Amino acid sequence: MDGELFPRERTLIAPGAVHVPDWLGAGRQGELLAACRAWARPPAGLRTVRTPGGGVMTARQVCLGLHWYPYGYARTVVDGDGAPVKPMPGWLAELGREAVAAAYADAPDPPDPAAAYDIALINFYDGDSRMGMHRDAEEKSAAPVVSLSLGDTCVFRFGNTASRGRPYRDVELRSGDLFVFGGASRLAYHGVPKVLPGTGPRDLGLTGRLNITLRVGGLG
Repeated sequence: MDGELFPRERTLIAPGAVHVPDWLGAGRQGELLAACRAWARPPAGLRTVRTPGGGVMTARQVCLGLHWYPYGYARTVVDGDGAPVKPMPGWLAELGREAVAAAYADAPDPPDPAAAYDIALINFYDGDSRMGMHRDAEEKSAAPVVSLSLGDTCVFRFGNTASRGRPYRDVELRSGDLFVFGGASRLAYHGVPKVLPGTGPRDLGLTGRLNITLRVGGLG
């Protein structure tokens, strides 16, 4: 994937949780958006996620590598068209490793850089979409979770590992920002209480917000 990375000042949000503003340059954001639009097409495209209790997530989703559903993984879209999930591209897995290296560049005990990112969850938020507090706990690997933002700014709420309540910290994630959480924060609760419509870069050509979350499944 072409384009430049522009690491800015890193901010430690919690132990193991790092925010890197403006990590993706404009060119790479555009390329990533084009790829997301291709992945969103059927089969195994963008879908509405339904919870076991009958609820509906307001953010729509497409998966790569393995299909996530509440609360597990499968190789086919079990709650959609039943098609095999799209493969995880090698360049996207490499982007995950680059992200971890950038986030933990000064850490005394950084994570294993050889971890193979094999799952991607791409969530699309319109202006009314939200994501409740949850943990990314279906993976067997302890490798950090990598989060990339495109389009509209959101309020990202990063909490603790014990409960969905306080203490938590609200961080504004803008287009191009990187957020990585691992180590002591790998199983922290987090969510998106608000999207700020119309705040994305005009040149990107995206109405709404895309979040690309990269994970290492360790599921065999």
